[in-house]
Amino acid sequence: MTSGLPRRFLDLLTRPQVAGAAWWSVVSRLPVYLMSLAIVLTVREQGGSYAQAGLVAALYTLGMALGSPLIARRLDRSGRSAVLTATAVAYPVALAVLVWATHPGGWAQPAAAVVAGVVLPPANACMRSLWARLPLKEEERETAYLWEALLTEVLVIGAPLMLAALMLVGSAGLALTAVAAVGGLGTLGLAHTRLPAGTESSTESTTSRTEDTDSTDSTKVAAPKQQRHPLGPLREPALLALTGIMAVSAVPIGLLTLAIPAFVARHGAPGGAGVVYACWGVGSALGALWLGRSQSEVAPQVRFPRLLLAYALGTGLTLLAGSQLGLALALAVGSAPIALVSASEMTLVSGIADGRSMAEAFTWASLATVLGDALGQQVGGLLMDPFGPRTVFAVATGTALAAAGLAFGFRGLLTRQAAPSVECAA
Repeated sequence: MTSGLPRRFLDLLTRPQVAGAAWWSVVSRLPVYLMSLAIVLTVREQGGSYAQAGLVAALYTLGMALGSPLIARRLDRSGRSAVLTATAVAYPVALAVLVWATHPGGWAQPAAAVVAGVVLPPANACMRSLWARLPLKEEERETAYLWEALLTEVLVIGAPLMLAALMLVGSAGLALTAVAAVGGLGTLGLAHTRLPAGTESSTESTTSRTEDTDSTDSTKVAAPKQQRHPLGPLREPALLALTGIMAVSAVPIGLLTLAIPAFVARHGAPGGAGVVYACWGVGSALGALWLGRSQSEVAPQVRFPRLLLAYALGTGLTLLAGSQLGLALALAVGSAPIALVSASEMTLVSGIADGRSMAEAFTWASLATVLGDALGQQVGGLLMDPFGPRTVFAVATGTALAAAGLAFGFRGLLTRQAAPSVECAA
C-alpha cells in the first residue's frame, strides 16, 4: 500500500504542465513555516528582549491574518500572475526592511512586521485552488490534496532545520533575508509557469459562463452579487461550518505545543523536546503514506468525521505517557490521522466552495487552523502553571472530541455542493 502512494505522487508531480507549478509552489512556501521563529531569532540577535521579539512575531501573524483573505480575494478576481508577482517582490522587501533598516524598541520594526504579514504571497491558497481546477481525475485530485497535507508536515519539520543550517554560516537576519528571497523567487516561478489550457480564464468570461449555465434571470443577477459579498465564500453555510470545525480541531495542536516541552522538562532533559516534536510530525507523515491510499475509497464527508475521531483518540494517548519516550511514542502513533484530516478538509473545500472564490475559501480554511492553534497556545499557557501538562493533554483530548462531534453533527451539511465550478482568473 505504501509503495503505491509514492508512485502516485511521482506520476502526478512529474506530469507536464503540472510539475512546474507544483514544484515552484514548494519553493514559494519555504518561508511560511519558519518565519515566526526566524523573526524571533533576528530580534533577539539585534539585542531585543523576548517580549519585543514576541510582539514583532505576533504582529507578523496578525498582519497575515488580516491580509491573507484580502490577498486571496484579489487572486480570485485579478488572477495568478499579477497578485503573485506583486507579493513576490513586496514580501522580501518588507522583511529586508525589518532586518536591515529597523531596530528593537522603535515603531518601525513592528510596522514592518505587519506589512510583511499582509503581503505574504498566497502560495498555499493558489496551489490548492489550482489543484481544484487542473484537468485531473478525482483520484488524482485526492492524491494532490494528500500531497499538500504531507508537504505541510515535511515543511513544518524541515524548514526550521534549513533555517538552522543557514545560521551556521551567517546571522539569523541574513538567514531570514535569504529564505524570504528564495520564497519570492519561488512565487515568481509559480506566477509565470504555464498551465494546461482551460485551467485559467478571465473573470468576465467566468461570469459569463456561469450565467449561461442557468436559464433564470434571477440567477444571472445573483452571481455578481455573491462575488461582492463581504463574507466572500463564508456566506456558504457548509464552508462556514467546515472552517469552524477546523478551528476547533486546531486548538489541541496549540495546547500540545505548550504541553510537550513542559512534560519533557519534568520527565527528562529539556533539550529532548525537539526530538519529541519531530516524532509528532513524522508520525503524521507516515500515517499519510500508510493509510492515504485507502482513504480515497471513502467519500470525504464520511471519512472526515471518522478521521477527526481517530485524531481525538490519538490525542488521548498522551494521557497514558509516563516518560519522555512514552510521550514520543504516543505522539508518533496518535498523530497518524493528522495529515489525512487536512487532506480531507481540502477535498471538502474544493467541493463546497464556489469556483469564483476558491483561493479565498482555501485561505479561510488555513486561517481557521492558524487561529485555532494560536488560541490553543494561549489557553495552554494559562493552564500550564496551575495544573500542569497532563491537564493540558486532557483538555486537548476533550477539544478534539468536540471537533469530531461537530463534524458528525454537520456531516449532512458538508455533503452540499456549491454551484458548478468555474475556472480561476488569469
